Amino acid sequence: MADDSRSPAIVTLTTDFGVGSRYVAAMKGVILSINPQVQVVDISHAVAPRDIRGGALVLAESCRWFPPGTIHVAVVDPGVGSKRRIIYARMGGQHFIAPDNGLLSRLASTDRPSKIISVENPAHWMPEVSRTFHGRDIMAPVAGRLSLGLAPEKLGPPTEHLVELPWAEVQQVPNRIDGEVIEVDSFGNLITNITRAMLQGVPTDESVTISCDEHETMGIFATFSDQPPMTFMAHLGSTNRLELAIVDENASAMLGVKVGAPVRVSW
Repeated sequence: MADDSRSPAIVTLTTDFGVGSRYVAAMKGVILSINPQVQVVDISHAVAPRDIRGGALVLAESCRWFPPGTIHVAVVDPGVGSKRRIIYARMGGQHFIAPDNGLLSRLASTDRPSKIISVENPAHWMPEVSRTFHGRDIMAPVAGRLSLGLAPEKLGPPTEHLVELPWAEVQQVPNRIDGEVIEVDSFGNLITNITRAMLQGVPTDESVTISCDEHETMGIFATFSDQPPMTFMAHLGSTNRLELAIVDENASAMLGVKVGAPVRVSW
């Protein structure tokens, strides 16, 4: 007999399908048809189309806040229908189902998988599989069955490696830190790969200069309210990373700065 006293399983969805997409609804329908008690949580469906690197960052910044045992399904899959694999991975006590195209590589760079399985057993898929919608026909039913207690080992053979994407490293030398913009959030703020820990001992007053492309600002502030509207400023954001913003405006659009732009902190 099932133990009805335990909390419902959690399945999250991260895709590049777009907000309000019917494709998201189709995946939810499959999951809930298999396990009506599961709790389905949307992490984001606003990953830029085919942006594997952007999806990897969304997962890395979001999944760690979920409880152990959460099942994360990620679909940013420009190679759908090709020979790329679909994989199951266990990292940090959580479960991940995704195409093996680098989408899990940011997470894996800090928390190596304890288990990786190639999802190859069609017994746990939909009876008919579209060549272009593996999110609905393979990943969603696999997530639904995992939420009911299916052993991951039944999904297919174990494997040792994930596809890795190269991630730029921050360079630190005396009186200078060189990084880059790794994400533009929904407000247009520029999130960098320079962390709070890297800035330990760095002054926060006007003796420190932060430059991004040809744009410069001085000082590292605590909140947006520390500066007047329309001011280009640097601050430490909720992700514990250095962020660049224009108060009350979209910094990426106004400055023409995109992911990959160099950022330098000097003092």
